Amino acid sequence: MSARTHPLSHPETKGGVDIRLPWWALALPALAFVVLLALMLNPTDAQAASGDPAITHLFERVQQLMAR
Repeated sequence: MSARTHPLSHPETKGGVDIRLPWWALALPALAFVVLLALMLNPTDAQAASGDPAITHLFERVQQLMAR
């Protein structure tokens, strides 16, 4: 014997879906992106930044070009 399903009640929206995100749902990923970008552009601040010298040189060149 199957049970009846009740339709979900949705509030009326004007022409689309109304999705609201909390402020931190956008702020935290943006903050993480900025921090990681800053670490990539200035690898001397990172404690474990002992990578390939070619990659370090590339990041230094990008940083110099962005500073112009």
